[in-house]
Amino acid sequence: MINGKVIQFRRGRKTIHERHFLIEIDKVSTREDAKKFVGKDIEWKSPAGKIIKGKISSAHGNKGVLRAIFEKGLPGQAITTKVEIK
Repeated sequence: MINGKVIQFRRGRKTIHERHFLIEIDKVSTREDAKKFVGKDIEWKSPAGKIIKGKISSAHGNKGVLRAIFEKGLPGQAITTKVEIK
């Protein structure tokens, strides 16, 4: 398992995609490295113990950030917390 961090919602100027999140992994710094994680499962564990699952859909930008789509939207408190990539 690899740990990552939730950075932000995927958003535009006037829209927020509630199920899409941007994920950062420590040792990934290029788009080519990020593409290796596409299709893998991802889990976020709440402080209460509830697990929300998702899947990595694509790379986001050229600096190794990943885009993940979750089953349900994560709460706003999930930003800057850890996720596990399986």
